[in-house]
Amino acid sequence: MAVTDSRKEPWLLWLRWVAANALGEMVGLGATTAVIAVAFSGLEEKAGVGSVLLLFLLAVASGAIEATVVGMAQWWAMRPWLPAITRRAWWLATLVGALVAYVLGYLPSTLMSLGSDASQSQVTEPPQWVVLLLAVGMGAVAGAVLSFAQWRALRTKVPRAGWWVPANMLAWSAGMPIIFWGIDASQKGQPLAQMILLLAGCLLLSGAVVGGIHGVVLVRLATSANLRT
Repeated sequence: MAVTDSRKEPWLLWLRWVAANALGEMVGLGATTAVIAVAFSGLEEKAGVGSVLLLFLLAVASGAIEATVVGMAQWWAMRPWLPAITRRAWWLATLVGALVAYVLGYLPSTLMSLGSDASQSQVTEPPQWVVLLLAVGMGAVAGAVLSFAQWRALRTKVPRAGWWVPANMLAWSAGMPIIFWGIDASQKGQPLAQMILLLAGCLLLSGAVVGGIHGVVLVRLATSANLRT
């Protein structure tokens, strides 16, 4: 599709962007979750600092899977409207943001595991509404971290690119609770196939919600960039 034609159809960019984020999160985050689950099941029985640190490194490294799948899907979606953004630049920006977010996300639980005493009783899990409320805050922080490097890739090519960071904060504040709910709901003892379908559906929905929200801002940014050229 030519850039000239794409300027007349901003809704098409939004639809492509929503689809790319929905499928990208379902495949990318789904694969990341599977890798972390396998690693955790294999190492949770092994005590020691080494096992805890190894699990932390594996969890962080698995973020590259999500970053690559989502980053490539996003680049495909926006390429006709923003040809100045190269595939490598967008992938690297998405990768950096994801790895930093994964480090910040897994660091607290890792430090708690390193300082915990096996003889201590388990901490009572908070009510689900508290978990979901915390997920909103976590989504805002994650959105800022995930989008910062992408903003740097956008800022020299797109006017008013600074809106990309708050757009991602809002988007992930809405999408993160869906992921948390899906993970919790998939661990209720149902058959494996049902668990996978439930989690995949929640990841697909979360990606669509996230993409739908910051996709509105992306359309505005792309329209401004095309009008300037």
